Amino acid sequence: MAAGRLVAMQQPIIGYHTDDEGHWVAQLACGHNQHVRHDPPWMHRDWVTTAGGRERMLGFHLDCKKCEDAAPADDQPIHRFG
Repeated sequence: MAAGRLVAMQQPIIGYHTDDEGHWVAQLACGHNQHVRHDPPWMHRDWVTTAGGRERMLGFHLDCKKCEDAAPADDQPIHRFG
């Protein structure tokens, strides 16, 4: 590891909810939330557009920037899988 470079903190997805604008948010095992948008051409996440796709991604690990920053846990509403 290069000096001053942090290693990405990988955290599994344990559930989902939507934000006030209807965007999907992954709830991570560490207690943090992370938006998971399908916003081509910048972000390609076709899986987030269907209930089956989101369910298949449960347990998938995402890089958690909030863990790297030692941020406190986010509020996480009841898990929503659909």
